[in-house]
Amino acid sequence: MKKSSGKIVRYSMLLFLLVFFTGIWIPRLEYSSEKSRLSDGILFSDGFRRQTVSKEAMEKLRKIEAPGETLAVYWLESEFGRESFPVTGEKTSAARKRWERAKGWGEYLSACQAVWDDLAYFPVAESSEGKRLTVSFEDSWMFDRSYGGERGHEGTDIMPSVNEPGVFPVVSMTDGIVESKGWLELGGWRLGIRAPHGAYFYYAHLDSYSDIREGDHVEAGELLGFMGDTGYGTEEGTRGKFPVHLHVGIYLYEDGQEISVNPYPALLYVEEHKISGNFG
Repeated sequence: MKKSSGKIVRYSMLLFLLVFFTGIWIPRLEYSSEKSRLSDGILFSDGFRRQTVSKEAMEKLRKIEAPGETLAVYWLESEFGRESFPVTGEKTSAARKRWERAKGWGEYLSACQAVWDDLAYFPVAESSEGKRLTVSFEDSWMFDRSYGGERGHEGTDIMPSVNEPGVFPVVSMTDGIVESKGWLELGGWRLGIRAPHGAYFYYAHLDSYSDIREGDHVEAGELLGFMGDTGYGTEEGTRGKFPVHLHVGIYLYEDGQEISVNPYPALLYVEEHKISGNFG
């Protein structure tokens, strides 16, 4: 009887130790897995650069001002939109607390905020002429382009309903500083604006500029110029190589390297935020 009691005690102790160490190591393994998912190269990954947001998540996201932190958690938990995960709620709050302990969280969070937290307006102003002057856009991220050599399309093209240069006003999506202005062979007459959180917003193929210079501070919704068809030529002023449209690009810089991200989800986020006014 004593031997049986001794065995029961030993088995109980072994069971206790097994449960105890399991309780310690499983969270550590989960934390280690999270750290590996938040790798040093995450900002260069296809998942991050595509910025995928599900339709359901976008509907909730539009109700959130400065959604960078929300998206940072959403993308890690949803494997960059491949799996379902709520945008808001207790589950999201708990996930945020876990991820903030992981190495690299700060840099990753800053990148998400740079792309999303300065967004205010859709880049084409609303027309006073109503249905005649409208625009459309689709997700053309990394579609093939051949001018100047085979490459992927690092942006989103906003197409007008009327193929006329100088008709559609282009406005700044964010506050920022005009960092670059002038002719580029691919982009034609373009503007580059550095937003407060650090992202570079690129507007290309303009027909003309507003009274704006490099170094100027612009406010979100401020007129930058008008949509055109300039570009695809080494000679400044080349036109007519493609239909009138606005090319929008968003870029980050990490460790001295340029990172292009897909502007399409950001444009969906501000699609209903169109500034109106007389820009003629």
